[in-house]
Amino acid sequence: MDIHERIKHLMAERNWSAYRLSEESGLAQTTIYNIFKNNTTPNWYTLESICNGFGITLAQFFAEGDMVELTPELKEVFDCWVNLTVEQKQAVVNIMRVMSHDK
Repeated sequence: MDIHERIKHLMAERNWSAYRLSEESGLAQTTIYNIFKNNTTPNWYTLESICNGFGITLAQFFAEGDMVELTPELKEVFDCWVNLTVEQKQAVVNIMRVMSHDK
C-alpha cells in the first residue's frame, strides 16, 4: 500500500486540504506539507495522528477493501454494547430491526 496515496484518497473523499488535515490531526502544517512535498513516509506517531484526524484507526487505514468509518456516534454505541448482557444485546438488535423497517 502506498501511504501517500492512501492519505490523498482519504483527503479527497472528505474534500480536505492539507491545512484541514493539519487542523483535524493536530499536526503542524509543515509536517503535512513535508510528507507530500518531500515524499517522506510519516512515522507511526504522525500516521496515528493523521488517522485520528480522519476518525479512523490504523487498522482501518491499512485495511483492504471497504472501510467502515468509526464515527463518534458509532464509537458510543460500541462502548455501550460491550457492557450489555446477551439478552440486552438481542433486545437492542430487535428494536433496531423494527426501527429500520419503519422508514
